[in-house]
Amino acid sequence: MKWLENIEWEEVILDVGIILIQLVAILIAFLITRAIGKKLIQSSFSKVQTKKKMSVGRTQTLQALAISFFSYVLIFITLVIVLGIFGINAAGLIAGAGIIGLAIGFGAQGLVSDVVTGFFLLLEKQLDVGDYVTTAGYGGIVEEVGLRTTQIRSFDGTLNFIPNREISSLSNHSRGNMRALVDIGISYDDNIDHAMTILQEVCDKIKQENETIVEGPDVLGVQTIGDSDITLRVIAKTENMEQWAVERQLRKAIKEAFDQNNIDIPFPHQVYIEKQA
Repeated sequence: MKWLENIEWEEVILDVGIILIQLVAILIAFLITRAIGKKLIQSSFSKVQTKKKMSVGRTQTLQALAISFFSYVLIFITLVIVLGIFGINAAGLIAGAGIIGLAIGFGAQGLVSDVVTGFFLLLEKQLDVGDYVTTAGYGGIVEEVGLRTTQIRSFDGTLNFIPNREISSLSNHSRGNMRALVDIGISYDDNIDHAMTILQEVCDKIKQENETIVEGPDVLGVQTIGDSDITLRVIAKTENMEQWAVERQLRKAIKEAFDQNNIDIPFPHQVYIEKQA
């Protein structure tokens, strides 16, 4: 092992020590820069939201996208600096990567489609963070909109990662007031006009108690005539995402009012006929 004897260990240890110190310094600088940049982006979007009167969901969407873009750029710059410490020519590496990227680009058409679709989703304001949407076979609340994927959390808690290219059509349920609809059945023996009067009294009371109701509730009248009941329909317009709570409140109040006024809510019956021998 004569070659080991020819190595100047002091210089090697010194060089390794310098490289380690540089790497630690770069890591610290990276963490500090990322934290400061994130704070500046959040502060900037808070000011823009106040001045431009942007919605909270729209602000969160663009803020998350800006933070992601900033992080990618910062990681790229840090990587170039680290390569320079080890004496690697970053410019040549990038040029080589560009040629390789062009070669594999034909196999990454899905990724390009994701990015293009994500760009137009944001440009056309089709959805924002916090919106209730249905798309690509999933329904739920939008948690994050990126250039490659969109994250939608279903109402059972499942977080769905959807490639943007799969969002060919989208239904946004959070743009404007929503409809609350309640159908309630009464028996054929009850007086329809009396039942509708009770229903409207309940609707008027709920309207005074619930500030999320924008219009109504109103009794439309007889919706269907079934085998064992007559269905009356109540409809209202509510603030976004409040329609389900209003429907539950209406059903509870209607049931209690019908009980107090001896109005029956029919249920299926079965009649057995036994033949005598």
